[in-house]
Amino acid sequence: MKKPTHRPFKVLHSEYLSQRPWFTVRRERVQLQTGAIVPEWYVFEFPDWVNVIAITTAGEFVMISQYRHALGQTNYELVAGCCEEGETPEESARRELLEETGYGGGEWQQFMVTSPNPTNHNNLTYTFLATGVEPVAKQHTEEGEDIEVHIMSRDEVLELLDNDDIIQCLHAAPLWRYFAKQDRG
Repeated sequence: MKKPTHRPFKVLHSEYLSQRPWFTVRRERVQLQTGAIVPEWYVFEFPDWVNVIAITTAGEFVMISQYRHALGQTNYELVAGCCEEGETPEESARRELLEETGYGGGEWQQFMVTSPNPTNHNNLTYTFLATGVEPVAKQHTEEGEDIEVHIMSRDEVLELLDNDDIIQCLHAAPLWRYFAKQDRG
C-alpha cells in the first residue's frame, strides 16, 4: 500500500517550557500545509521505549504487575522500559527483561514499532518477541520499582486482554497482534 503524502508543519517558533527527566516539553507555534496557524502545539520529548513479549521454554508468558500512580491502579503488563543512551532497542529490551524478571536467553526478534501518541510524543516504542527465555538471574529492580513477576498461560493472557485487565495500550496492542498472527498461522 502506498504511504500517505507527507505534510509536515512549519515551525514558526519553538521554546522549552521544561527540561527535566520525564518532563521535557516544548511549545511551538506551527503552520499547517493548509496555511492555518496553531499558536500553541505541545511536544513531549522522551527517550524511545521498549517492551517484551517474553515466552518461556514451556510456552508460558512472563508478565509483571506493578502499581501505576497516575491511574492509582496495579495492573498486569509486559516487561517494559526506556532505551538508555548508547543502547540499541534490543539491548535495552534484554536488559529490562533481566532486571525486572531475572529471565533471559532465548531467541529474540523485533516484533513491532508503535508510537505512544504521535500527536504530541516524539518517541517510539519497540516491541520484541523473546521465545525460549528462562530464569538466569535474580530480579534486580530499580529503587522506584515494585514489580511482581507472573508466569501465565496463553489462555490466562487472553483472558486478561478480553477483560481489559492489561490497560497499558502499548502492551495490549502487541499482545493482540501476537495472538492474531498465531491464529493466522
